[in-house]
Amino acid sequence: MRTASGVWRWRHNPLRRGTDLAEAWVALVAVLLIVLAVPVVGWFCGTVADGTLRDLAQAQHRHRHPTTATVVRALPGRSPVPNPDGAADAAPRGRAAVHWTGVDGRRHTGALSTFRRHDSPGDRLRIWTDDHGRIVTPPMGPATTRAHAVLAGFGAAAAAAGIVVAGRRLVVWRLVQRRYVRIDRDWAEAGPDWGRTGTGS
Repeated sequence: MRTASGVWRWRHNPLRRGTDLAEAWVALVAVLLIVLAVPVVGWFCGTVADGTLRDLAQAQHRHRHPTTATVVRALPGRSPVPNPDGAADAAPRGRAAVHWTGVDGRRHTGALSTFRRHDSPGDRLRIWTDDHGRIVTPPMGPATTRAHAVLAGFGAAAAAAGIVVAGRRLVVWRLVQRRYVRIDRDWAEAGPDWGRTGTGS
């Protein structure tokens, strides 16, 4: 409301400069864009991201398969291989040599990060594999895709708002520079005779 009243206040003010009115209009347009356009941008980007992520999750569910790995022996250190139970936020505590049978029917072996302090030979761990039997992360679930889509929408809205604010600042900066140039020019014209007797000032 203050922005709109600013535009109205400057309309018939005899002291207004062209840059004053332009600055008020730029502020009003920026407010309208933030209130009306930014939410639309966020909703649109969130919707597009949600559809894309749903398609990706469906593809992952088609090509990622749960299976069971059997611990052969414990290994020192930690493995960069994806964790077995999909607990992406858990800290690996151990590393084990395991074997498993992929969806292709072939037997595979490898090192796997585990989330227990001790893994004994014969222990069984749930893992996810791709069509070729390689260990992969679990497919995304509905909650994950929804959360990522919401974050994408908020991120797009924040970026759009930042662009609007930055654009307004740039325009105002240019208006202020133009204002200073005009002041300097007017002062240069009036300055040499300023206050002199008989100059007609």
